[in-house]
Amino acid sequence: MRIAMIGTGYVGLVTGTCFAESGNDVVCVDIDQAKIDGLRNGQLPIFEPGLRELVLRNFENGQLSFTTDLADAVANHRIIYLAVGTPPAEDGSADLTALQAVVDQIAPHLTKDAVVVTKSTVPVGTNQWIFERLQTRLGRRVDVASNPEFLKEGAAIDDFMKPDRVVVGVRDEAVGELLEELYRPFLRTDNPFLVMSPESAELTKYVANALLSTKISFINEMANLCERMGGDINDVRRGIGHDQRIGFAFLFPGAGYGGSCFPKDVRALSSMARKLGLQTRILDAVDDVNTLQKRVLVDKIRSHFGESLAGKRFAVWGLAFKPRTDDIREAPSLTLLDYLVENGATIQVHDPEATEHVRALYGSRLIYCEAAMDALNGADALAINTEWKVYQNPDFEEMRTRMNDRVVFDGRNLYEPERMVRDGFTYYSIGRVTAVAGEPETVRR
Repeated sequence: MRIAMIGTGYVGLVTGTCFAESGNDVVCVDIDQAKIDGLRNGQLPIFEPGLRELVLRNFENGQLSFTTDLADAVANHRIIYLAVGTPPAEDGSADLTALQAVVDQIAPHLTKDAVVVTKSTVPVGTNQWIFERLQTRLGRRVDVASNPEFLKEGAAIDDFMKPDRVVVGVRDEAVGELLEELYRPFLRTDNPFLVMSPESAELTKYVANALLSTKISFINEMANLCERMGGDINDVRRGIGHDQRIGFAFLFPGAGYGGSCFPKDVRALSSMARKLGLQTRILDAVDDVNTLQKRVLVDKIRSHFGESLAGKRFAVWGLAFKPRTDDIREAPSLTLLDYLVENGATIQVHDPEATEHVRALYGSRLIYCEAAMDALNGADALAINTEWKVYQNPDFEEMRTRMNDRVVFDGRNLYEPERMVRDGFTYYSIGRVTAVAGEPETVRR
């Protein structure tokens, strides 16, 4: 099939490339000439494992192309995917300015059999707005479908190639059949292709992310309770996770969630409800808990060192909001870095992929290290934000040698407290009692 992908951000580039990989003719469109030139030269604007290889292969064999010529791309392709950004507005709602502008731009160039598909995460009713807008502009019906994405950053290629389900919202059965044919190569293991109304499809994306966010905030709140009551959240997690009604997914305590989806989508869903006169008490609590949880390492550092950090040197491991991505949007690390900077600490940071994005925000206020161990040189403490594999089994003896004082604030529970005490560290983690070097038993703090 001939597909035009409008927008070459995370969703558009991954989706367009994967469609090309299955034999479709795909053109990715963006208004940023520098980005398009970079893509043509194999320079990707995002980091996603395995994506660059797919882009290069499909670009070289002609299945995938890049352009700024929106009119030509739309006129020569039947399926027009909209994958432009819908960032949060000040009130938490989705800003549809870019999407609405693109709809008006593509209208004059749509062929009579064109199908417009929204891939962007959009509020309920957006599909209907696009349908009516195109009908008004063209004086004829244009098929408009919704096809929400469920890609996890760091695992997006596998998620697309082996989806646990594909959701489409359509008004016409024939459009659903067309999209099912498009997705057929990815559904060979009989995972479901779910056809529903556009409104239900739009809601499905938000509700899925809201529920996953709820699980994270819930386990984080229970972790804080465990600390105060002398329990171990890892034991509790195991105790509840074997209940098949609960399971283990998204029940790992930490320093809060971030990224481009969960924070934005929880707030957007709540905003939609408020406009209808409904109060989303659970969603509002989920967001509040997460905002507070991003300060969990800050609170532990203040408790240990006091208010002033002048003269203290901190190592920070992990800047991206999760492993296997360079995305720092809403990352818990930013809350920690802001606190350390404001309180006069010297900060040495390391991340396998996200360093340049952080450098663009903080400049010379941080010291950027090529190797994780180098960030420990002379450090009075180490704070861990992201569970990259490079941090999960370090040489603890080398850590002891490099650090000035052996204090670790672990926002992802990478290590066992008993091991840390044995190796001479004072170890703060999430939902577990503090392990204090030189003391025979862990203590509550």
